[in-house]
Amino acid sequence: MKKYIVLSVIALSGLFVSCDDYLDKLPDNRMELKTADEIKSLLVSAYATRNPAYLLEMYSDNTDDCVNTGWSEADRFQRQAYHWDDITEIGQDESPQELWNGYYSAIAASNASIQFIDALDESEKASYSSQLGEALVCRAYNMFMLSLVFCNAYDASTAATEQGLPYPLVTETVVGQKYERGTLAQLYEQIEKDLLRGLPLVTSNYEKPKFHFTKDAANAFAARFYLYYNKNDKAIEYASKVLGENPGAKLRDWDYYNSLNANKQIQPEAFVAADERANLLLQTVYSEWGAVHGPFRYAEKYAHGHTISTDETMGSTGPWGASSDFKYTIWYNNALSKYIFRKVPYEFETTDVQAQIGFAHSEFAVFTTDILLLERAEAYALSGNLQAAVNDINTELAAFHSAPKKLTVENITEFYKGIEYYEPKAATPKKHLHPKFTIDAEGSDQESVLQCILHLRRILTLHEGFRMQDIKRYGITIYRRQMNSNYDITNVTDTMEPGDKRLAIQLPQDVITAGLPGNERIPLKSAESLAVEMPIAYKAQSE
Repeated sequence: MKKYIVLSVIALSGLFVSCDDYLDKLPDNRMELKTADEIKSLLVSAYATRNPAYLLEMYSDNTDDCVNTGWSEADRFQRQAYHWDDITEIGQDESPQELWNGYYSAIAASNASIQFIDALDESEKASYSSQLGEALVCRAYNMFMLSLVFCNAYDASTAATEQGLPYPLVTETVVGQKYERGTLAQLYEQIEKDLLRGLPLVTSNYEKPKFHFTKDAANAFAARFYLYYNKNDKAIEYASKVLGENPGAKLRDWDYYNSLNANKQIQPEAFVAADERANLLLQTVYSEWGAVHGPFRYAEKYAHGHTISTDETMGSTGPWGASSDFKYTIWYNNALSKYIFRKVPYEFETTDVQAQIGFAHSEFAVFTTDILLLERAEAYALSGNLQAAVNDINTELAAFHSAPKKLTVENITEFYKGIEYYEPKAATPKKHLHPKFTIDAEGSDQESVLQCILHLRRILTLHEGFRMQDIKRYGITIYRRQMNSNYDITNVTDTMEPGDKRLAIQLPQDVITAGLPGNERIPLKSAESLAVEMPIAYKAQSE
């Protein structure tokens, strides 16, 4: 595990140092399986301690290259991720290597539990049904997350020829076990098989339920999976099981969140609080993302900055009315390039108080009712039920906006027809959509409602890594732009169009070296050009 230096942070007014003790926040203790009674404890390890948000936000259109003599990159990993390079860093917590290891380690814990339970006599299995359900859903989720990083978006017409990933169903017993990648169709079929077997068995009876797949969290996962699987009726079905008859009563208390101080870790810690009704599943991870994207004098070169915020995200105009009436504070400081939605905490586990070194941690709300509601809205829109989609959008806006305009299909269409499609030097929130699944023509009611959902979800999920999936699923072209300290766009350095081979992030080099086929590149980079470099240490940043 890499050690990190405690970073100085810039507040809206004044300076402070963040050095919270993260150890108190871990939801459970880890232990090895020794007896049948310890299955439940083993399943704590079926939840990965890695999250791809940092990697995917750098990869997406939520980041620009901000050129200023005082702004620098965090390290080689950040630079490679932003430039869509095949990433050579292995010590970085959010690197492809660590994500691969983290998710497959979690899958191994699931497999050990499933094998143990499946080997029991039929008379004994009933006592372990909830553990079996949790293990199956965890395995499905971890494979799903791996697919979002290392595979292309699912499409029924191409999935049988797209590369999938190894899907281990038993614990490894042979050194150097060889695996096949299979197809994306096979991977999604096995995820669905695990999910459908596990869903009826999961329980909500946990001491700390927000850190486990409860019934609501599992159904929210099923809704997202089926949305990405292009099975919209099923996505609506599972989302509705969570949202119920009055989804507005289950959304985040945005008024309370907005009343909190945007400095320090107050808003971020409230965002991922276990007692927040909107949070369905929380994930604690090793990550410095809370520092990289946060209010720190650090890693400012590649950032979600003023131009993106104003033209496309937090400060952009939408059919709902003024962005200034959204229930968040856009955190910024003229000394930094970053415009921030305070939701991802940066916590620090100090291992040497005198040297001020230790481990960086963060926490993510990986399933929430707010995101789930917009996922259902999308499924409704794709199914042709535009009014139901707009109803869900209005429900979200009633919670998230102080004075929302009542949206209709007609005024949404009018708004998006009234703005131009995005150009890198004339940016708007509306981008050309080229999904492999069928949607109506540009300017249609359906396309306009989808633009609204994508626009609102991009704001709502900022910094959390979700945007990259919308880019892949909807075939959105993204650009690499350089801008100066006056926010003038000085150069467009690269373009990633639908079908670009770089959309599927390259597998770790040691996995490729071991014999597993890597993702196709044009030209495919040689092993020599991907030689693993030793990670560089983080240095303390000046205030």
